[in-house]
Amino acid sequence: MAAAGPRGAHRDRTGLPGDGPGARGVTRPPSPRLLAGAFGLAAAGDLLALLADFGPGHAVFKPLLMPLLAAYVAVRRGPRLLIAALLCGWGGDTFLLFDAEPAFLAGMGSFAAGHVCYLVLFKRYGDSRRYGNGGGSPRVRGAALVAGYALALVVTVALLWPDLPADMRGPVAGYSLLLTAMAFGATALGATAAAGGALFLLSDTLIATGVAEWPQLPRPDFAIMLTYLAAQYLLAKGVLAAADGRQESTPAYGERRMPSTTS
Repeated sequence: MAAAGPRGAHRDRTGLPGDGPGARGVTRPPSPRLLAGAFGLAAAGDLLALLADFGPGHAVFKPLLMPLLAAYVAVRRGPRLLIAALLCGWGGDTFLLFDAEPAFLAGMGSFAAGHVCYLVLFKRYGDSRRYGNGGGSPRVRGAALVAGYALALVVTVALLWPDLPADMRGPVAGYSLLLTAMAFGATALGATAAAGGALFLLSDTLIATGVAEWPQLPRPDFAIMLTYLAAQYLLAKGVLAAADGRQESTPAYGERRMPSTTS
């Protein structure tokens, strides 16, 4: 049953404009399922363009990816900081389309800003008992995770260091530290976000091996984008699930939270 909102507008149970006379001319936002599908299609188009070595296709699809995922988060009423993280990823994606060192550094800076957004989200919605602030097993698991990610950071930077251009060593090392912190922090949200953080770490490590001019896998750009897209999607899903769980466990006074629309 629809309830009348301000100025006579009719709203249905989801809080969106209904079909009453006060809702004429109001356009409903796209559904989460539609936007998730659009993201999937754009991702498939980009990956196929990379496999076919079709540069114009990659240039068209790549800038669409993170805005579509950010729109999905927006219609899911996800945290604004998650939208900001994804749009920082869009900035990095766009800069990296240009084959020049200033653009690469700008892209790295944009991704770094996104990692800071993620770290704040993990602090806000994460459960620290998953990796160390509790007693017994969680503390041991947390210590193992810290040791594993720290070892991965040290070994990767040490191996890459001699082969990196001298002016790139500092930026790559600093970015790697922030990226590793983000990947570890994602474990506070559970398996989905943890997998996303680990895949982001893998994707950017593949980029770094290219900068260091190490031997590459066939179609390294395909492997980089595949792991990156999976990472961003899993991180978004993990944050959305944690945010939904937090809101459901602490409803506002006098309000009853309606189930969110999922894809």
